[in-house]
Amino acid sequence: MTTHLTDLVTSIAQRARTASFSLAVASTASKNSALDALSELIIRDSDKILEANQKDLAGAKEAGLSMAQIDRLTLNPVRISKLAQSVKDVALLPDPVGEVLEKWNQPNGLLFKKVRVPIGVIAVIFESRPNVTIDCAVLCLKSGNAAILRGGKEIFNTNLVLADIITEAFKSVSGIPADAVQLIPTSDRAALNALLKLNTLIHCVIPRGGESLIRFVTENSTIPVIKHYNGVCFVYCDKTADMKMAQAIVINAKTHRPGVCNAAEQLLIHKDILEQFLPQVAAALVDKSVELRCDKSCATVLSKLGIKHSLAQLADYTTEFLDLTLAVRVVDSTSEAIKIINRDSSGHTETIVTSSEADARLFQSCVDSAVVLWNASTRFNDGFEFGYGAEIGISTDRLHARGPVGLRELCSHKFIIDGQGQVRS
Repeated sequence: MTTHLTDLVTSIAQRARTASFSLAVASTASKNSALDALSELIIRDSDKILEANQKDLAGAKEAGLSMAQIDRLTLNPVRISKLAQSVKDVALLPDPVGEVLEKWNQPNGLLFKKVRVPIGVIAVIFESRPNVTIDCAVLCLKSGNAAILRGGKEIFNTNLVLADIITEAFKSVSGIPADAVQLIPTSDRAALNALLKLNTLIHCVIPRGGESLIRFVTENSTIPVIKHYNGVCFVYCDKTADMKMAQAIVINAKTHRPGVCNAAEQLLIHKDILEQFLPQVAAALVDKSVELRCDKSCATVLSKLGIKHSLAQLADYTTEFLDLTLAVRVVDSTSEAIKIINRDSSGHTETIVTSSEADARLFQSCVDSAVVLWNASTRFNDGFEFGYGAEIGISTDRLHARGPVGLRELCSHKFIIDGQGQVRS
């Protein structure tokens, strides 16, 4: 069985590598036509997609997944419509392939150009969210990359239908190879193990899912990995924060979609506004079924008012809950908040709520995370919100890509050099 899966995955990778050569020189018009066709097919086959998704949701409920996890799996007519629109949005974006990044002449007459080119073959290993299947397919296509998709068993039925739709759309356009996007048709771990060793055929791996999956991919891959392990994201409410604004940001960052990586997991409150602000925001959070895990100072304030909470354990301060749970602490200053965040966060997304530009700029300069906001929800660390149309993932790495990974981050570069017979002396 393992030999069969190795042969299957290798064959998929070989076909992807062959497809990547055609995709690298595919015209913008062809790529956009393929995306327009896909958008139309998503709407046309929405009933088929929903039927497959219902099978996956039934399995998820049987397996005892949490409501937040089930939400990540769920498609409905509104989400399908947004999915189709996101494909059109990517079609409207500028094509990054062929962009001249730098151009210069050397004294010897050689003309140098640094040109943006596709990475080649990108494998995306992901769990849960079916929109990832479409996002990865369209971003890879528009950036001229062949894609190999390996989804989790919890969305297997949905992915099979989406993969068929993607293939049908792309095959309908001249200049787009049929193997531009391929789905690994099994969730067997042996197939993943085989995939991660194909470094001569695959140029980049992007894992999306739980920390255990991402660590497994990183530790077992012979292929470069773009990743983030988790999203331990902070909201810091400074002493000059507009309290109405701060409450709205905290509520949105925690409860808008608690099961995603840019949801807030940690709340820091300046000591000068603790007595006034904490009761307001805590009551609003509890009203939305958020479990508050507080340090002693915060617990003392809430106990006096009878607001439901529990005492935090040390591990809570570095946990990605991915649920309606929030750890809450008091700090003495912006400098202390920065120190705590740089120690305890995952380097994903942090925000400061303050009326002081000096504090905001200090926070944004000193917090060592991929995305640092001022007076805005952590939920804005998202490729769509950045104007990327969609994203293939969010990176907390320092090399190649950091933050949302969009079209430009899915490209490398090469040097084009023109001469007139020069030889080196």
